[in-house]
Amino acid sequence: LLLLLLGQPGLAAPGQGAGTWARFARLPYPQDQLFLHDTFPDGFLWGAGSAAYQTEGGWRQGGKGASIWDTFAHRPATPSGAAPPGPVGGDVASDSYNNLFRDVEGLRRLGVSHYRFSLSWARLLPNGTAPANPAGLAHYGRLLARLRELGVEPVVTLYHWDLPQALQDAFGGWASPVLPRLFRDYAELCFRHFGGQVRYWLTMDNPYVVAWHGYGTGRLPPGVRGGPRLGYLAAHHLLQAHAQVWHLYNDHFRPAQGGKVSIALSSHWIKPQHMTEKNIKECQKSLDFVLGWFAKPIFIDGDYPESMRSNLSSLLPEFSEAEKKYIKGTADFFALSFGATLSFQLLDSHMKFQQLESISLRQLLYWINSEYDNPQIFIVENSWFVSGTTKKDDAKYIYYLKKFIMETLKAIRYDGVNVFGYTVWSLLDGFEWHRGYSIRRGLFYVDFQSHDKKLMPKSSVLFYQKLIEKNGFPPLPENQPIEGIFPCGFAWGIVDNYIQVDTTPAQFLDSSVYVWDVHQTKKLFKVDGVYASKRKRHCVDFAAIRLQISLLQEMHVTHFHFSLKWSLILPLGNLSLINHTLVHYYQCFASELLRVNITPVVALWQPMIENQELPVSLAKYGAWENTETVQAFVEYARFCFTSLGDHVKFWITMNEPSVKNLTYTAGHNLLKAHAKVWHLYDKEFRRSQKGKISIALQADWVEPACPFSRNDQEVADRILEFDIGWLAEPIFGNGDYPEVMRAWLHRINGVDLYNFHLPYFSEDEKKLIQGSFDFFALSHYTTTLVGSEKEDAVKYDHYLEVQMINDITWLHSPSRAAVVPWGLRKLLTWVKSKYGDVPIYVIANGIDDDQNMVHDKLRVYYIQNYINEALKAYTLDDVNLQGYFVYSFNDKTAPKYGLYSYVANQYEPKPSLKHYREIIDNNGFPGSETPELLCPEEVASCPECHFFRTRKSLLAFISFIFVAFIVTIFFITYYSKRVERRYK
Repeated sequence: LLLLLLGQPGLAAPGQGAGTWARFARLPYPQDQLFLHDTFPDGFLWGAGSAAYQTEGGWRQGGKGASIWDTFAHRPATPSGAAPPGPVGGDVASDSYNNLFRDVEGLRRLGVSHYRFSLSWARLLPNGTAPANPAGLAHYGRLLARLRELGVEPVVTLYHWDLPQALQDAFGGWASPVLPRLFRDYAELCFRHFGGQVRYWLTMDNPYVVAWHGYGTGRLPPGVRGGPRLGYLAAHHLLQAHAQVWHLYNDHFRPAQGGKVSIALSSHWIKPQHMTEKNIKECQKSLDFVLGWFAKPIFIDGDYPESMRSNLSSLLPEFSEAEKKYIKGTADFFALSFGATLSFQLLDSHMKFQQLESISLRQLLYWINSEYDNPQIFIVENSWFVSGTTKKDDAKYIYYLKKFIMETLKAIRYDGVNVFGYTVWSLLDGFEWHRGYSIRRGLFYVDFQSHDKKLMPKSSVLFYQKLIEKNGFPPLPENQPIEGIFPCGFAWGIVDNYIQVDTTPAQFLDSSVYVWDVHQTKKLFKVDGVYASKRKRHCVDFAAIRLQISLLQEMHVTHFHFSLKWSLILPLGNLSLINHTLVHYYQCFASELLRVNITPVVALWQPMIENQELPVSLAKYGAWENTETVQAFVEYARFCFTSLGDHVKFWITMNEPSVKNLTYTAGHNLLKAHAKVWHLYDKEFRRSQKGKISIALQADWVEPACPFSRNDQEVADRILEFDIGWLAEPIFGNGDYPEVMRAWLHRINGVDLYNFHLPYFSEDEKKLIQGSFDFFALSHYTTTLVGSEKEDAVKYDHYLEVQMINDITWLHSPSRAAVVPWGLRKLLTWVKSKYGDVPIYVIANGIDDDQNMVHDKLRVYYIQNYINEALKAYTLDDVNLQGYFVYSFNDKTAPKYGLYSYVANQYEPKPSLKHYREIIDNNGFPGSETPELLCPEEVASCPECHFFRTRKSLLAFISFIFVAFIVTIFFITYYSKRVERRYK
């Protein structure tokens, strides 16, 4: 279905790529953004790459000549600052020149089908021209021989930015028209010596960077600041050089060697600030100026893009007609480089044309497919980077890799793009050009300070290795939805943090007497001193309650969860001042819920921003830090149980106390307050009111960012204990705090004993707290990834030594909350494994939107899949799950989270409400083979009884007609007799 919705690209032509932005703007949401579990076509090429100057080192070994990068890296430090610490340029780098077999062993471990590497022009021709260097020829000969032994296909780049310095000195480098011929001579040497072992050749890498930053801006070697004119001239010569080499191979070597030749072109991706025709044209122009600059001459017509021609005038050199024919078609496939080298780094800001840079590989692939007539595409460089301090667990790198590979898969399966190979960059850590050693891009870690330069596999090695083994992301059984239903009596609920309280009395409660002046003013006048008899207040007096109840009935929910406002019920924090009107309102609300068969689930306290929703007198004097708050909470609870207990049978002591904002002392007192209230209810109210009571904890799942890393798993376990176990373990576990917390805080106590001190419970307190529950209520919204290695200071928690990581392949809400349905199942099984077969209620689960109906589709997906994961936990994992509640009721009380929108004082059901109602009506996801569930209240003792139970409305109507008929007959008979007697 998705393939049909997406459609296939039409016939390609220059400018056809401009339709890319509109196409991707109208793809089905969120289906198109979901992770695609599928495999790549058979025979798909998986590889890794490296570049000579980045990894080889040995800059003075084996007769190698100097390159422009050697010269550039050895420049003296500027007067304004000292040279950066650490290695200098690529002098040694990863020392691959002396560790050839080490690198190849890394390839064997990965299981790749190909290895992209570059030849060092200055190592093979130290002066840039003949004679050749025998040591250089022997070095690359050994590498190719070893690759052949392993069955790894070499993909060889002739020029990856390291021009011999001698050619720069003698001719001015690529600014000279002599260079194309010299490059052809160098290529001929390579074809003759290595061509028999190489099927894929790349003439050069990223000519945009070479020309623009080498000869235009001077940011990169040779550092010539020649401005745009020289940059465009250098690019002109690079294109001529590439064409000469392609024709050389095509005419003289292809017949015998049977290889293919292309050029590695790098590109960014750009998206319009607004979806207007003007902005889309600017995006098209941006791609023309970077990728099209080289791609259009080669793949279309031998000339530069029209947008460049019309905008640059005389700055842009011209090709003769003969040159256009010579350049056109000089590529056997489209070799694409995409990632951290150019994107957000070396892309000239002027070439964005005031649009927004992005990293969507899939859209770029589709654009290339549309623009250049459906070429075969070989991704010869792709990845992102991690910090230079990251050693083993490179989670950020993994998730970018996962994103790019998944987008490639979608381009193939959804968009019909012909991609036949993928190359991760790079095999091992090396010198990262203008960023030096401040970042790492390798699958294998290299300690640049060490002597032996051993390779250490990072977590990304395991990720990529398994991906290659599976040829993608095949569907897994645990990813498939299941059919089934929940048990009888399952609680289907909705949440509102606080119900809308409107205690304004209806007009007819006014006891005053009025006279209506019907002759003149037409107004009501109050008669002073005259009053009608007063009547008692009734729940129907509150119009706000009737509206809310009717909205809840529309949902078909069985439970409604809301919190009381302690600060309003007892404004002074004690019983000296009671808001009886508000209490009466709560009583009425609960009784009206019961009247329509909706069970009220009531929390005594829920923290909010202002004063933590505590009475001011308590908030002012330490809040939960003060032990007096504990006793005040107990007295408040006693009052609520007394006043509302007849209507409320499902209590929450505290709803989602935020551990992020809780001190250890406050948490200590909070636990004692909960336990005392639980015991109060258990001893004094349970027998008469027959209710149940517990605490509701926020419990988002925490997953190790690197699933293969023991360190990341330890971090995830630690966060779960600090986030959930801190309050759960004393209640549902052993009566004390988690041992993981104690051990961790003991370790860091030397830093600040006061702030990190976790109080101790007495033995009596442990007995009081342990077991103070009737069920485990949890609020769950999302899943977080955590790692052990510091990568991003903004998202690093120094206290717990944890790095927050983002999986960019996950769906995200407008507020960037990750949509990870399987996280709920993992959480539920974790609770069961930790605390036994305790009854569990998912007391809140929801996602935000941007009040756009398009994004309510995300909530529909969210509810559907989170409930299905809950069903898996119940059905497959035997979790004692007894209820599920969606957050939230409406947008008025919880903006962007509601199942009802609230606009212009009107409530409107969103599509997600109707979807949730359907799930409730079905009690889950019944399939054709799902056995019918006969719940006790629905079991019919006889067929006749079942007939009547299922037709209650019809029977009521018939009864009414029957009674009306009897009454009518009675009155007719009665009055007939009276008339008869009168006549007599």
